Amino acid sequence: MELTKNIGEKDRKVRLAAGALIILWGVFAGSWLALVGVALIGTAFVRSCPAYSIMTMSTVEKQ
Repeated sequence: MELTKNIGEKDRKVRLAAGALIILWGVFAGSWLALVGVALIGTAFVRSCPAYSIMTMSTVEKQ
């Protein structure tokens, strides 16, 4: 099963940065919200977001 890439480069960079910040905050605060950061980084690496797929959205730039 191949995932459809629906995360563009700018979106990917934002997800990586936000995910890292949320993980740090979650770890220092002892919160389960660090898992949200892990999910953001995971979707950034695979370049596919399940929520975008449900909404038939894509931030991939058209060439």
